[in-house]
Amino acid sequence: MSALVQREAAEIREEWLGRALSTLPADRPAAEAAISELYHLIGLAPPRFHWVPSPVAALTTVPPGVRSRPSKAAAHTSEWPLPPRFSALMRELCRGLDAQVRWVHQPMDRLIRQEVRSSLSQSTSSSLLIPVRAAHDAQSYPGSGWYGTQCVSWIAHYDALRRAAGVVFTPEQTRQLDLWAAAARSSGWWWPHEDVCVISERPVAVHTEVWGDDGEVRLHCADGPAVRYADGWDAYSWHGTQVPSWVITDPSVQRIAAEGNVEVRRCAIEHIGWASYIGQAGLRLVAAAPDPGNPGSELRLFDMRKETRVLLAVNGSLERDGRRRRYGLTVPGFFDDPIAAAGWTYGLSAEQYSLLVRRT
Repeated sequence: MSALVQREAAEIREEWLGRALSTLPADRPAAEAAISELYHLIGLAPPRFHWVPSPVAALTTVPPGVRSRPSKAAAHTSEWPLPPRFSALMRELCRGLDAQVRWVHQPMDRLIRQEVRSSLSQSTSSSLLIPVRAAHDAQSYPGSGWYGTQCVSWIAHYDALRRAAGVVFTPEQTRQLDLWAAAARSSGWWWPHEDVCVISERPVAVHTEVWGDDGEVRLHCADGPAVRYADGWDAYSWHGTQVPSWVITDPSVQRIAAEGNVEVRRCAIEHIGWASYIGQAGLRLVAAAPDPGNPGSELRLFDMRKETRVLLAVNGSLERDGRRRRYGLTVPGFFDDPIAAAGWTYGLSAEQYSLLVRRT
């Protein structure tokens, strides 16, 4: 029975992931109808709807009928009165749904939480939230509180419980869950005000890669924006890390040297290729040695910058394309021995690392 539930849950997970990453035009009537009903559930009349082409347009424009406000304040959804009320409505629904699951369906609930909810939550963090972060000022990004309320992971969890595990919810619980599901499957992100609700259209292009054991995806595009909207606004991502456009379009040793963010530097170097970067940057080779944790491969230690050295190694496991990736790891500048440096990255001494059969 559990194998059948697991298979059906995986299918439901993929179904919801496809909806979350959809680039089809929004179903505006369905989205407006569902959100209007959610407004009713918190005691408000249906709002007027203001559609925008992208998240950045939603956060930098003031919809008709809404009093003007500073642009930075527009990003702080946690300070608006309605998002906390909608989030509270969602949490109350989840508590009621969980009460229906307890005792009888607990084993199925644990399975589906891992198979569906956890997987989709990771995919959301590595894909859907990146454009939202990019749309906000770096200092004003409010976290994922309101965006977590809109995330498909919790909706898919309860949808899988009723469809795959046979959990029966009350008619009112089902109605509310269906409203959240309809809003999630019909449009992009939305931002509620008391009299008007701003809704973003979906992107026109989304590029992802599979990176997890349960089909998790993350944004990645090596030759252009990973997400693009109809108004031309876009966001760039390298293997799930948000990066400036130059990392993808024109990475260079000079730009890498001037970049203060270590993660952005790493992504730019990976795009160039560690071996190519080391050659272009003219890094001095400190020492080389056979890699005892990866027989047949070599460890190479180079001087880098600011009392830092870089260890060039070969991955112990195969990539999806069957090749072994060469990668660099920054290590403290006091290392002169590549084996000691490699051991340090694993929390081991040089002697302990030398005894490894094979690292992965």
